[in-house]
Amino acid sequence: MATLFTLTFWKWLFDQGVVSGKTPVKPGIVPEGLGLVAQRDIARNEAVLEVPKRFWINPDAVAASEIGSVCGGLKPWVSVALFLIREKLRDESPWRSYLDILPEYTNSTIYWSEEELVEIQGTQLSNTTLGVKEYVQSEFLKVEEEVILPHSQLFPFPVTLDDFLWAFGILRSRAFSRLRGQNLVLIPLADLINHSPSITTEEYAWEIKGAELVKRELPQHPRICNWGLVLIQYDLDKSNAELALDYGFIESRPNRNSYTLTLEISESDPFFGDKLDIAESNGLSEIAYFDIVLGQSLPAAMLPYLRLVALGGPDAFLLESIFRNTIWGHLELPVSRANEELICQVIQDACKSALSGYLTTIEEDEKLKEEGNLHPRLEIAVGVRTGRRRCCNKLMGFSGKGKGNWISWNITKKGGLRTSACVGSKVKSSFGSPSKKPQFLFSIYLTFRTLANFIKCQRRIPLWSSQNGEREEPEDNPKSSGFASCYCYLLKQIVPGGAA
Repeated sequence: MATLFTLTFWKWLFDQGVVSGKTPVKPGIVPEGLGLVAQRDIARNEAVLEVPKRFWINPDAVAASEIGSVCGGLKPWVSVALFLIREKLRDESPWRSYLDILPEYTNSTIYWSEEELVEIQGTQLSNTTLGVKEYVQSEFLKVEEEVILPHSQLFPFPVTLDDFLWAFGILRSRAFSRLRGQNLVLIPLADLINHSPSITTEEYAWEIKGAELVKRELPQHPRICNWGLVLIQYDLDKSNAELALDYGFIESRPNRNSYTLTLEISESDPFFGDKLDIAESNGLSEIAYFDIVLGQSLPAAMLPYLRLVALGGPDAFLLESIFRNTIWGHLELPVSRANEELICQVIQDACKSALSGYLTTIEEDEKLKEEGNLHPRLEIAVGVRTGRRRCCNKLMGFSGKGKGNWISWNITKKGGLRTSACVGSKVKSSFGSPSKKPQFLFSIYLTFRTLANFIKCQRRIPLWSSQNGEREEPEDNPKSSGFASCYCYLLKQIVPGGAA
C-alpha cells in the first residue's frame, strides 16, 4: 500500500509540474519509512529539488482557503493543524495524494500508550510528554468550542482529539521553521528528507528563490551517488529527550544525553530579597534551569547560583550592599567549607531523587541494550533512561563508594570538571582550600563596621541613615567628619562602589 501511495504521490507531483524526468531524486521506501533517493549521481552544490510556493502549507495557505475566515485569530500551528485535518477528512481534497503518504503516527512519545509511557517513568521526558499532551488537549477543546462546532458547514464531519494530536505530531516532526521569513511551513516532497547523525553542521542548504524552495547540497558534503539517500541534520542542539518527543528517534552520541537541574531561591529564605536581586542582576531569576550534558563542562552560571542559594550564617556578609557589584565574582570560587558542603548536598539530593524514579537498574538497561532487537520505542526508552542516569552520575561524581560520600566541584581553567571526594569530616580536595578572598573581605568588613560604630558613638548620630532614610553628613563635628571621610575613602579603594 505504501508503494502505491508513493507512486500516486509522484504522479501527482509530475502532473502538477513540480517534478520532471530531470529531477535527480524521487520518493522511495527506506528503513525510516519514506525518504528521498537519488536517481542518478548528484554533483556538489547541484540543486536537488525545487518546490513552488503554491505547494507550501503554511498560515498564508490557510488564510487563502475556505476556512481562512474563521482561523484569523488562531495560533499559526492550530490553524495549519485544522487545515490538515479538514483536508484529510474531505473526500475530494486536492491534497489527497500528499496526505495519503503521511504516517498515521510516529514513534514520538506523544503517541505512546500508557503501558509504553511507563518505560520512561521517572524521566523528564515523561513529564514533558504528559505536559505536551495536556497542552494539545486544551488547545483542541478551545478550537472545538470556538471554531469547529460553530461552523459545522465547514467541518461537516466529526473532528476528534486524536485527529488534532495527529496533526500536531505531523507539524512537530515535518514542518520547516528555519526558512527566511517562514516560521511554520509544511512542504510536500521536501519533508521526506530524513535525518543523519553523521552530519554535524547546521548550515542548511535551503534557499528561497523567487517563488520556490531550492534544496542544494552543501559544498562540504560528499557527492551523492545513484540510489543514495538525501539526508540532513535536523537539529544539533536537541537532546535525545527532545529528539524522541519531536521525531521519535534518539542518537548514540554522548552529547545528546542531558539532565536539567532545577534550582530555586526559596521564598522562606531570610535573605530571599537580596539573593533574588543578585540573581536578576546576573541574568537569572528565582528559578533557574541548568542543562547537564555528557561530554561538556558544567554551565558557567550553575556553581555561582548554587553558592548564592546556599549562602547563610557567617557567609551572609557577602549579601551586604557594599559587595553587590562584586559578589558574583566571589561566588565563582568556593566561599567556605560549609557552603561547599551544602551545595554538594543539594546536588546529591536532586540526583538521588531523579534516579529513584526508575523501575529498572542501570545494569538491567545495559543488558537490554546488549541483547539488541529492541522495539524502536523500547530502544528509545532505554536510551533516554541510561543517558539521564549517566548525566546524574556525572553530576554526583558517582563512584559506588556508598552513602556518606559527597562531591565538591570546581571548574578548571580549561572549563573542565574536577571533583574531590569527602568522606565523613575529612576532605580530600583537588582544588585546594576555599578561597581566602571572602575571608579577607570579611576581615575588612568587620574592621570598618567597628570603625563605623566608633564614629557613631563620637557623633551620636547615625552614619548610614537618617529619619527620612537618607545618609546624613554632619558638619558640626570636624573631627568625626574626618573619620567618616577617611572611612568612605578607604572603602572606595578596597571595595569598588562600596561607599557610593
